[in-house]
Amino acid sequence: MNGKAVYACSVLAIDAQGKNIQTIESVPANDPVVTAMARHDGTQCGFCAPGMVLAAKSFLARNPHPNEAQIASCLAGNLCRCGTYVPIRKAILEASQNMKGGRNA
Repeated sequence: MNGKAVYACSVLAIDAQGKNIQTIESVPANDPVVTAMARHDGTQCGFCAPGMVLAAKSFLARNPHPNEAQIASCLAGNLCRCGTYVPIRKAILEASQNMKGGRNA
């Protein structure tokens, strides 16, 4: 919401009124986070994928050079039923390196 990751379950509709809302449907398939998640098998059942991708995009917009501890912290509120946290973290680290402004950009 307005470029900041929020939990949809804790935002009242009235608080979202007039705000810019980005959902997973607006993220292109060639987005660095999406492609890195696919490359690292960052999802199994896919239940957590939208939240993980949007949290990662919001986080990387604020911190384009994260370390592994910062990535783990940014995902702390997103739960993965399959436990694929390690591949997800690796994917976010790779995405940060591939994005404009990242370490290897």
